[in-house]
Amino acid sequence: MRLYPGKVSAIAKDMVDVLSASGDIEVLPEMVSEVVLDIESVLREYIRADREVTDRARDLISRDGLEFNQVNKIKQKLAEERGFGVGERAAEYLTKQCIEALFHSRHVEEVYAEDHTLRKSLRDVMNRHLHVDDDLDQEVRRRIKNLQEGTQNWEVEYHKVMADLKRLKGLEG
Repeated sequence: MRLYPGKVSAIAKDMVDVLSASGDIEVLPEMVSEVVLDIESVLREYIRADREVTDRARDLISRDGLEFNQVNKIKQKLAEERGFGVGERAAEYLTKQCIEALFHSRHVEEVYAEDHTLRKSLRDVMNRHLHVDDDLDQEVRRRIKNLQEGTQNWEVEYHKVMADLKRLKGLEG
């Protein structure tokens, strides 16, 4: 799962709308935008921390002369050391952070639902918005199928084509 900065506002708004509509949380109408900003801050902090962990993993690979195809393994290890969820654990980590934000927000009047209900609702919203990541990955891989995966050329071309597709689809930022 990958969270794109261009999707943060839409995801946060959808999360607050879904939880409010189902009666899981109570938010005064004039405070909805503030609660959305609270959730956005959680999502943006995740993006910042994920970028920091990724950069650190790349630095370690460069410094130690490791194969570039080990970046995800190293990133996973660094994230675990920081108590940060990446990859398959990202959705779980993000839902936990969003729930904590809801409980601590001075803009939320009341949280009525139990944690497991909130987690399911938040995960459903994220899945609905973030399936674009898998679609983009498949499209990029289709376009660079002539290159051998795991090589430096493949990594460079993958990131270049991904950036181009994100720009075309308005997902950069």
